[in-house]
Amino acid sequence: MSTAEPARVAWFKSSYSGNEGGACLEVALEPGTVHIRDSKAPARAQLAFRPSEWTAFVRYAGAAQG
Repeated sequence: MSTAEPARVAWFKSSYSGNEGGACLEVALEPGTVHIRDSKAPARAQLAFRPSEWTAFVRYAGAAQG
């Protein structure tokens, strides 16, 4: 599901993001929702997932890397 920017959430970058200015995602956590946005274009649309959906995606992406 996509959503407009949630009001007053604390965004943070992945610990895997460097300071080189590459492609980075920012995440904001709320009860029941994980918000994701592009750190280079924070005013653009964000995505919102249920925590279980985000966990499944991260596990899948991690397995694809290994």
